[in-house]
Order: sequence, then structure tokens, then C-alpha cells
Amino acid sequence: MLEQGTISIHTENIFPIIKKSLYSDHEIFLRELISNAVDAIQKLKMVSRAGEYSGEIGEPEIQIAIDKDKKTLSITDNGIGMTAEEVKKYINQVAFSSAEEFINKYQGGSEQPIIGHFGLGFYSSFMVAQKVEIDTLSYKEGAQAVHWSCDGSPSFILEDSARTTIGTTITLTLQEEEQEYSESARIKTLIKTYCDFMPVAIKMDGEVLNKQRAVWRETPSSLSQEDYLEFYRYQYPFQEEPLLWVHLNTDYPFIINGILYFPKMKPDVDVTKGQIKLFCNQVYVSDHCEEIIPQFLLPMRGVIDSADIPLNVSRSALQTDRTVRKIGDYIAKKVGDRLKELYRDNREQYINTWKDLGTFVKFGVLNDEKFKKQVEDIIVFRSTYQPTTQPSTATPAVEVQSQEGDVWQDVASADTPKLPYTTLKEYLERNKERHENRVFYATDEAVQTPYIELHKNQGLEVLFMDSFIDTHFINFLEREYQDVKFTRVDSDLDSTLLDQDKAGEIVDPKTNKTKSEVIKELFEKALNKPKLNIRTEALKADDPQGTPPAMVLLPEFLRRMREMSALMQQQAADFPEDHVFLVNTAHPLIQNLANLSQGSIIQDDVHSPNGQLVNLVCQHVYDLALMSQKGFDAEGMKSFVERSNEVLTKLTQEATK
Repeated sequence: MLEQGTISIHTENIFPIIKKSLYSDHEIFLRELISNAVDAIQKLKMVSRAGEYSGEIGEPEIQIAIDKDKKTLSITDNGIGMTAEEVKKYINQVAFSSAEEFINKYQGGSEQPIIGHFGLGFYSSFMVAQKVEIDTLSYKEGAQAVHWSCDGSPSFILEDSARTTIGTTITLTLQEEEQEYSESARIKTLIKTYCDFMPVAIKMDGEVLNKQRAVWRETPSSLSQEDYLEFYRYQYPFQEEPLLWVHLNTDYPFIINGILYFPKMKPDVDVTKGQIKLFCNQVYVSDHCEEIIPQFLLPMRGVIDSADIPLNVSRSALQTDRTVRKIGDYIAKKVGDRLKELYRDNREQYINTWKDLGTFVKFGVLNDEKFKKQVEDIIVFRSTYQPTTQPSTATPAVEVQSQEGDVWQDVASADTPKLPYTTLKEYLERNKERHENRVFYATDEAVQTPYIELHKNQGLEVLFMDSFIDTHFINFLEREYQDVKFTRVDSDLDSTLLDQDKAGEIVDPKTNKTKSEVIKELFEKALNKPKLNIRTEALKADDPQGTPPAMVLLPEFLRRMREMSALMQQQAADFPEDHVFLVNTAHPLIQNLANLSQGSIIQDDVHSPNGQLVNLVCQHVYDLALMSQKGFDAEGMKSFVERSNEVLTKLTQEATK
């Protein structure tokens, strides 16, 4: 026996801390022991390259063995090994850099960034083992193999060993309540979770358990597109292919490697939870990178690997400090650079992926001033504008108007946009003569189609701001472009859309009432809604039948106040009673309605057949306009169906007379 003694007079409190407080998950002991084994193998390579070791280093590997009868688990490496003196230094004197300092710091609070200051990974084995043994032989010429054992108390035994191969074996005699670690399936799962990308083969029963290749540590130029896609599929099986990726690779002012992927955004994606895996020197640490990744990039997927990220001693929690903020800024900048690169070099792909990318970009612009300055010129919107020169082919094409201009892409398949995309600056420049500093936009293409078509037919360009984030983004744009007025297509109608001449036609010389006034009175009587603001206008159109007979308008300010109130109260916004009902006097249906009312035998008798039909048609026209604004509640929909059936019944009765 070489020596028998105690580990350190200063460390009597270390074992209780390790067992009860230091590590939140017992299973990470395997990660720590295998990490130490990898370090030992790497050190042997280094001394061999330095000429300090002339022997064969062999194929680097780590062997794991289980003996269920003896209740043991062993980890063997063919690394650098240790001498008796090194065992005393690195194992017995746990915190030779000052165990007392560690105790004071740790007991003072777990927020201290002390990972790397104390070599405590080995001692995590005492969380699951009642006895730990080390059998080791140093690479040094003439070294004597030694055997160290400890039962979890400060006492240890250090003696000579008969070992003849360079390297180290750690053997754990498992506690009764930790026998799960004698199951090979459990060990394989842990290896895949924590050690899959460690650069040394980890074997058990002749089987290699880990992938080893960490593609994020390789140079981007050495990787093909398939390499990136294969890694994504391996990490996120059964997912759609990513849109694009960003390869992080820097060694100043900190070392960080990684690959971040933009996934397709799904409605069920929780944008508040990170999807990125954190590694430290290819050792898996956590699925939670919320403190490192800027919030707007949390839905991204992939890997970040850095030894410079400050973790607590158990690696289970991140310590927030200036380095973390700088790393977050670096990642955001790299993402911004990648998007600008794509916009510049492959605009077709940029446009095709904008539906998903736009959510990231807009959220980032709203929350990060530096990122906003990076990408503000590459924010694009789908537009109703059609370039005057259309390509004759049906293949996808990108027409670049200028060096920094718009991106136009024509429909080619179901996967490509049907309308071109444009930047806001280009929109304003293109339309400054028709409506300077005014932007018309739509938020729901299906619902707002009549309004959109009305604008298109009169040459007014409409932008689509129809993602869930655009409600907030419009407010941001108004702050950025304070001299620009943003008007939703259903909030009011520009004078360009109205035919003032037709609106003023005289219908009855005796009463001097215009057709508009007659029509307004008809609807006021039929609807009987005092708070309803009824307007009569003639909409411009080459074919009046192609315009809507009536439209419901919600003034921009009123609608936004309603939406904000609903958001604050966390409930759906009620449709306001005091909205605008615009009746299109140029539409044939409205003109027929006016004529029908004039032809009634008793004009003011609402009980006459004509009077009843006029009333029903007025209500039906209003219902249809209201429906385009989703203005029905359950009772309103019930009434609409009943009135529709009644209108059809009366019309068919007239037809059969």
C-alpha cells in the first residue's frame, strides 16, 4: 500500500454538497466521466505530437462495461493516464486551487460563475456510487500503475496496480437505488443524449454508441448542402426541411461554433421556447438557450457550442453576464448577415421563404435596434402591383429593378408567390405621384377581396400585411415613417375610387331629392339602426356590376382602438355598432332597388309587397356587406339565414306570377 489518508482537511463538506446540491440530475455523472476520458485521450495526442511520448497511442476509444452481478459500471480510456503523484494532486486534493474558496463561493449562492475553476466532474460519480475506484497507468516512461479507491467518505486508499496498458479505468460500485445505470439500454440513451458528438468512439459490447462527427466544428467550405441537411434530419427527425441555415464560426472575441436553422413556421410552434441545443466542447449541456439566443430567434433550431459561455459548476444553468449578451449580439448579427446575403445573391429563394422568414425578421426588428438597422432595407411585402413588362415564359423568374430595388417574382407553381414582393421604400417611390406618403394595405386577402379589387381596378397598389405579427408591425412602421399615412383598404375609400358626378344625379324634380338621398332613406327605414352611419357614393368602375353593392367601413382609428382594447382585455373584439355602411349607388342592384321603391303603389307602405321586398333586399345587402367584415355573432347569423330564405321565397313568388 502506497498511502492511506484523507482527501483534504478542507473538503469534508464537499461530498454532501455534491450529492445533494451540486448536480440537479444524477445521470450527468456519465457525461462528466466520459468528458474526462476524452480529455485524457486528447492530452496523450498532444504530448505525442510534442515528442514527449514515442510509443504507440493506438486508436482512441472509450470502453464501457457493465457487470450486473457485481453491480459495477466501468469507463476505460486509452489516454494519458496518471502517476501516483498526479492522483494525489488531481483526485485527493479535490480543489488544490483552494477547496475552501470553492466551499465559500458555492454556499454563498449558485449564481457564481465557477465552472472550470475546480475539477469536480469526477466527483459527480459519488451521486450514484457507493464506491469509486481508479486504475491508471501514466504514459511516462517507467511509471508505476496505481489503484485508488474511496467509499464516499474523505478517506481513500492509494496502492500499486498490476495494470500494464496506458490509460485509466474508473469503476463505480452502484448504490442500491441507482441500479438503473447497470442497464445497457439506459447507458446507450445517456451516451446518445450527452456524448453523441464527442470526437472519440465510445464502445460497449463491441458496438460504437456515438456519432462522433460534429459538423458545426468543421469549416463551412468543407461542408456540402447535403451535410447540413443530413445533420438537421438527424437532430430533428420527421420535420420538414429547413428554409436555410447560418454557420457560426469565430474565435474572437470569444470562441463559438454552431449551426442555426430556420424551420418552417407552424401554428403549433411555441415561439417562447428555445429549440437550440447548447454544447460545451462537443459535450451536450442543455436544450435551453433562452439566455444566449435573442428572443426573436428562439424558434430557430440547431446547435451552439462554446467553452466561453459561463455555466455554473454543474453546467446545468447559464450565468448571465456581459459575455452572454455579446454572444447574443454576435448571433443576431450573423443571422442578419445571412439574410442580407440571401437577399443579395438568391432573391428567388429569399422571396419563396419570406412567409416563414418574415416572422423572424419582423419580430427581430420590433425587439432589437441593432438587428433592425441590419435588415430594415430587406423587409418585403406582397403587393398587388404588376410590372408593366411581364416575362413570356412560365418558369420562375426574378426581375431586379435596380441594385437595391424591388424583387418581382411571377407565379410558376403552387410553391411560388402569386403576387410580387416589394420593399416599402420602393412602394412609396412608385406611388408618390398618385398618393404621396400614403400606403394602402390589406390584412385578410380572402375577406377583403372586394375592397382590394376596388383599389386595383383604379390603379391603387395594395400591400398585404397579413401575418399575425403585422398588427404590431404596422404601428412600428408608422413610428419609423411618421409622415406616411397607413390606411387599411376597408377603413375608408380614397376619393380616387368615387365617381362624384354619378353620385349627384337628380331623381325627382318635385322633391329635389337626389338618387343618393332616396337610397339613403330606404336603408335608414329598412335597417332602423340609429348608430349606423349610412353613406351613399357611386364607386368608379368600367362595369358597375363588378363592384360591391355596399361595403362596411371601419375608420382606422376606431378599429385600432377596438383591437387594442380587446387585446388588453384578452378577449375577441366586438363589432362596433357605429360603423360606416357605404351604399354603392352606381350598382345595378341598388338602382333597381330605388326604382322598385318608386314603383310601389303606396310608397311609404312597408306592408305592400314591393315595400316588403325593398325592406328585405336592403337588409340582405347590409348583411352581405357585414359578412365581409366578420361582423356576425351567432344571433346575427341566424337572422341572416332566415332573411335570405325569405328574400328567395318572395323573388320566386314574383317569378311564378
